[in-house]
Amino acid sequence: LISEAVTGSKASVGPPWFDRYTVPLALVLVALSGIGPVIAWRRATAANARRNFAAPVLSAALALAVLSLAGAGRQPLALAMFCCAAFVAASVAQEFLRGVRARRAMTGESTPGALVALVRRNRRRYGGYLIHVGMAVLFVGVAASSAFQNARDVRLAPGQSASVGDYRLTYVRPTAAVANDPRGTGALLDLGAVLDVSRHGRHVVTLTPSRGYYPSLDPAQGSVGRLIGGEATSHVGLSAGLRRDIWTAIEPDMASLMPLVKRGNQVVPLVRPDLGLVALAAIAQRYRASPPPAQFRFLDSPLVTWIWLGGLIIFGGGLVALWPAGGPVRLRAGARLASRSRLARDPGPA
Repeated sequence: LISEAVTGSKASVGPPWFDRYTVPLALVLVALSGIGPVIAWRRATAANARRNFAAPVLSAALALAVLSLAGAGRQPLALAMFCCAAFVAASVAQEFLRGVRARRAMTGESTPGALVALVRRNRRRYGGYLIHVGMAVLFVGVAASSAFQNARDVRLAPGQSASVGDYRLTYVRPTAAVANDPRGTGALLDLGAVLDVSRHGRHVVTLTPSRGYYPSLDPAQGSVGRLIGGEATSHVGLSAGLRRDIWTAIEPDMASLMPLVKRGNQVVPLVRPDLGLVALAAIAQRYRASPPPAQFRFLDSPLVTWIWLGGLIIFGGGLVALWPAGGPVRLRAGARLASRSRLARDPGPA
């Protein structure tokens, strides 16, 4: 609307606009979440800044060098996000380390005990630091999974293979089941495949994607056709891990089965759904015995789990920051508040 008022033309706010503006904003947001903890409130000086920024900047530079050698340089925005995340992690770790050292020097506590006591006495501060780290981890997952994702659609017959990035996908054999729906979705026919995924010649995982076919209320589809004529849904084969997620989905070739479905419609009466299931079982058996090629979609998405991990860290940091203080801490806080109230009422003696 502002663009239309100023220039006379209304700007389109679609995916290209968000890609253009939200990525730089995300970089700035993550960078600021690392800068904030190392700038002392009302005590920021050039000397303090040089001392506090040394370790975070060195960590970001080290991440830049290592990831560039690993091949991440082909995606400069993602590489910038990784460096910002390294900066945030180093700045927060530095603050925790300094606090624990100071606490140990004053009380002689062990490192774990000093860490727990430090966080307990400064819940909002250190809970906020954890939230900063969680944001950095979350954005790293978003950057990696979007910038380095490999996706490919391939058509394979049993025994054939295709390469997607560093992975090799092999269609081992088809699967077909009738009225066997362990997910409880209501699918009467389930057609799928057993896939072997390997990397550099070594087996990685076996995936079993499938597609479920549901009944329809339309009698015009026939006694057998109506059993599978409803909406069909994909059951994704997924292998999730800390480093990457591997996804596969299948689109079976139903055109090759339609002649059998039409023949079943002619033989089985509409009022005998039990015989329709028998015919459907025969169709599934035919699919297993003579499977046509199927369409597969294969995705390799790195660090997707980091998105969920970052969210959990943010949630945990929020709990730490919001957790009510213990009895002694509340008593001390109440005493300070009472003292301030007395000073405000009668500042003379002070």
